[in-house]
Amino acid sequence: MTDLSLRKDGACGRITLTRPQALNALSWDMCLRIEAALDRWRTDPQVALVLIEGEGPRAFCAGGDIAEVYHRARAGDVAHAQGFWRDEYRLNAKMAEYPKPLVSFLHGFVMGGGVGLGGHCAPRIVGETAQVAMPECGIGFVPDVGGSFLLARAPGRLGRHLALTAARMGPGDAIHAGFADVFVPEAGWEALKAGLARTGDVGLVAQAAEPPPPSPMAEAQARIDALYAGADVAAIAAALEQSEDPLAPAALKALRRNSPLSMAVTLAMLDALQAAPHDLRAALRQEYRVAHRILEQGDMLEGVRAAIIDKDRSPRWADAFGAVPQQKVAALLAPLGAEELALPAPDGGETE
Repeated sequence: MTDLSLRKDGACGRITLTRPQALNALSWDMCLRIEAALDRWRTDPQVALVLIEGEGPRAFCAGGDIAEVYHRARAGDVAHAQGFWRDEYRLNAKMAEYPKPLVSFLHGFVMGGGVGLGGHCAPRIVGETAQVAMPECGIGFVPDVGGSFLLARAPGRLGRHLALTAARMGPGDAIHAGFADVFVPEAGWEALKAGLARTGDVGLVAQAAEPPPPSPMAEAQARIDALYAGADVAAIAAALEQSEDPLAPAALKALRRNSPLSMAVTLAMLDALQAAPHDLRAALRQEYRVAHRILEQGDMLEGVRAAIIDKDRSPRWADAFGAVPQQKVAALLAPLGAEELALPAPDGGETE
């Protein structure tokens, strides 16, 4: 296969996404093969750490392969997407709880599924080209792959801003928001990777790290907190309309472009996660409840059609802006009973 390279390189297990022409978009098969490699290396004494990277200059990983999801669902095969998401979220949990260091090198576009693949590692390295975002509300979906967990942990109300506007984070912003750990200039990445393979010493990452570029979002944190204090999307939009803050016009334009239902569900998800102790597993289960139903009860098919398939950028959302019935939100978030997401035990054993 040409979309993924899995190999041992000295003391490292090395995962390279090799679909640069598709911005290293993540397929179901790639998820399963990455999971199998991590399972093998978990107890391999020759593997001290695992390194994950994306080939090509444009992207670490720009997201999941949603065109395939769309075409299958339009043909009546919703189970395909449900299976993909179930296995992808299981991989996200395994990566977050992996017993060996998982070092991700995040450059270019790091979006959606790319955040799930690189954002639950430790340590997470960003370079100067990194553009990190969760753009799901724009296609009628919700932040998933554990992205809702990261958004809920972001300082103040920054997670709301990132989720509702798909604002892109540069390296300084990504570190401020908790989506990355350290900044290493990309010119030094190959030397660092060689050192990790030679020694298996994750401490080399801290030695290579430099002060990150400034974070505009950190500078704007207090203003963001004030703008996004509203109880719902309508209240947030009203605050943006009345504000003279330079952030407001672009943010309001993004809100009015996105799926009203997706934004309402996203706020409910973040509120639920912030009301309880931060728990990636709870976030993944909540995300899966929505994902399991979204193709039949939400706007995702229309959103993907407008953005990816027909590319007319004119989605016809089911609900009016700021007027989403609460019962539709509750229905997407309701427990799934026997269909709830099963996750592996933290030690990699049988599912809980």
